[in-house]
Amino acid sequence: MKTDDRERCSWATTDLYKEYHDKEWGIPVHDDRKLFEMLILEGMQAGLSWLTILNKRTAFREAFDQFDYQKIALYDEAKVEELMQNAKIVRNRLKIRSAIINAGQFIKVREEYGSFDAFIWSYVNHKPIHNHFRSIAELPATTPLSDKISKDLKKRGFKFVGSTIVYAYMQSIGMVNDHMKGCYLYTPEE
Repeated sequence: MKTDDRERCSWATTDLYKEYHDKEWGIPVHDDRKLFEMLILEGMQAGLSWLTILNKRTAFREAFDQFDYQKIALYDEAKVEELMQNAKIVRNRLKIRSAIINAGQFIKVREEYGSFDAFIWSYVNHKPIHNHFRSIAELPATTPLSDKISKDLKKRGFKFVGSTIVYAYMQSIGMVNDHMKGCYLYTPEE
């Protein structure tokens, strides 16, 4: 059995974390469905570990119609109750309702900007921010930019989009590349 001894960011400690680290985290995402999925998953993660969310990700996709925001925006109270009975996902009524609300707001942003991608990436002039941290201790939980995006999303009616969630979202969709110096995926600039 071949072992993978590449140096990674120190948080990538489990096989699932390593897979997410290697194939998703910090890689620019421009597909609206994927952008929506990550927005909802980051909101679901609030107060929980990201590993919990990754372990439930397949179940989330099944429960939430593969993150089809058009369908989710139409969910009613019966669907909320059905989701609350699904032990494979995070059963938090506020988070489930926020996914429905966010789907509707996501559609409005798409109507205004042509795509959510055009809207969210405009905050970084459509280019990822490359940070140069040496350790996980240097990683911020929020930044002035995540504060601004959070405030703007809240004004638009989005829920579970506090600055900490937004910064994690920015990392997950590659708006921010926070791979540590020493990580094999660290790139000073593109």
